[in-house]
Amino acid sequence: MKLGAFSVSLSVKDLSVSKVFYENLGFKAFGGDMKMNYLIMKNGNSLVGLFQGMFEGNILTFNPGWDENATKLESFDDIRTIQKHLIEKAIKLDSQVEDGTSGAASLTVTDPDGNIILIDQHV
Repeated sequence: MKLGAFSVSLSVKDLSVSKVFYENLGFKAFGGDMKMNYLIMKNGNSLVGLFQGMFEGNILTFNPGWDENATKLESFDDIRTIQKHLIEKAIKLDSQVEDGTSGAASLTVTDPDGNIILIDQHV
């Protein structure tokens, strides 16, 4: 199963302070918008999303259909295929993709230790 690009989405207290911190670690702003209270920071193949006031805790994020440059992949496992696989494996879905849809969609699951995993397909 191909989950696509991986990033960690961090809930931050002060986006400006976090931006400077990650820039000092060698990350550069890759996407997002300070005015919208989020930035996607990139260092090589590593992605860190910084989100102020959008959610509690941190989230592991996968993007089916994208590589780490947000470039559409020629071949990928659609989120509906991933969802079917998770259901077959008896993994409880916290949110799921509506039946009969296509294109962009997302679902969430929680791992055994309470970590939220977002599978967020944009294509």
